[in-house]
Amino acid sequence: MQLAEISRLDSENSDFEQSLTRLLAYEATQDSRIEQTVAQILADVRARGDEALLEYTRRFDRLDVANAAALELSREDLQQALDALDPVRRDALQAAATRVRLFHDRQRADSWSYTEPDGTRLGQRVTALDRVGLYVPGGKAAYPSSVLMNAIPAKVAGVPELIMVVPTPDGVRNGMVLAAAAIAGVDRVFTIGGAQAVGALAYGTATVPAVDKIVGPGNAYVAEAKRRVFGTVGIDMIAGPSEILILADGSTEPDWVAMDLFSQAEHDEMAQSILLCPDADYIDQVHRAITRLLPQMQRRETIARSLADRGALIKVRDMREACEIASRIAPEHLEISARDAAAWAEQIRHAGALFLGPWSSESLGDYCAGPNHVLPTMRTARFSSPLGVYDFQKRSSIIEVSREGAQVLGQIAGTLADGEGLQAHAASARMRLSS
Repeated sequence: MQLAEISRLDSENSDFEQSLTRLLAYEATQDSRIEQTVAQILADVRARGDEALLEYTRRFDRLDVANAAALELSREDLQQALDALDPVRRDALQAAATRVRLFHDRQRADSWSYTEPDGTRLGQRVTALDRVGLYVPGGKAAYPSSVLMNAIPAKVAGVPELIMVVPTPDGVRNGMVLAAAAIAGVDRVFTIGGAQAVGALAYGTATVPAVDKIVGPGNAYVAEAKRRVFGTVGIDMIAGPSEILILADGSTEPDWVAMDLFSQAEHDEMAQSILLCPDADYIDQVHRAITRLLPQMQRRETIARSLADRGALIKVRDMREACEIASRIAPEHLEISARDAAAWAEQIRHAGALFLGPWSSESLGDYCAGPNHVLPTMRTARFSSPLGVYDFQKRSSIIEVSREGAQVLGQIAGTLADGEGLQAHAASARMRLSS
């Protein structure tokens, strides 16, 4: 198989900035047909509830059941899936779950307060969301690792009820997905998918309870549905194509870097894989490794198209410039495959996750390192963070004003309220002043 061309850029060329801008350009086009279809499905589920769910499940998943209750799996179903797994896969799932749980245990926030000298107490109360919905893709795109990454932080946060929806086209269930749900402590599972599942979670039906937040990946219809129900419920993010950016100084085995580029390119033709390196000879070595290894890949057509359309091997002046460009790109995954990787990481301002040193392949983060693999894409790492326990907790302010404190705060609030022309606010504050 011939390798589809991959862009070769050089930061010293006069047209580099324009070339980099074109490379990074990506705008998730809004398909009017998808928008219209999703709007109709959501409205239908909101109006007809279970009846609409059954109709769409028959149409899209070719799954015909007598009533919506038959769409729910029991905890015994989940446990049976776990018990039926090949022991090697079961042990791998459990080991990954343990590592993910240990990492996220450290993210849990606690309530706090402090008392001022006059007796006024101020603080913050941290509580978990009541109920969370987890969307899990079904069919060929089934990812048990995503179940662990979305469900475990919610449970660590203290969410009492976690509802999972997963399509089962033609009634075919993915054993590893259900096993992961059992390990992660998912409370209820419904075999529904698509925009109709998002609608059921957002609005609730007689069978599917409404949730407070919906997390998890899905296709374009699911993404559009999440976008539309945001406000009625919370959502994690609208994710774009997967991204990997590798900063290499030439000290890592070229085959390793080539395969790490493949690891994201195989996701999707729109995925983006970029190498930044100051060593031109090393870039040539990586390019030769790509050419040699690509024919061995099962998803070589997808990888080739991804690398040709959105990939690049970029020659930079030095590692310092590589760090500057990396921060501008703000990638989802950033590997620093170099000597003194931790020192270079100090110069990175924006990235979803950083993988330091030659042994830290991005794929380890996807499955079992411990940190969450749900990461900001499309440069949103400039202002967003990986999914975590904090996404399943909320904070309430506590204000307990003492009599003495009210004398000071009442004067301040009254003055400011007068300045804003809010008479009732000013009067409310001043009524508590001692004469």
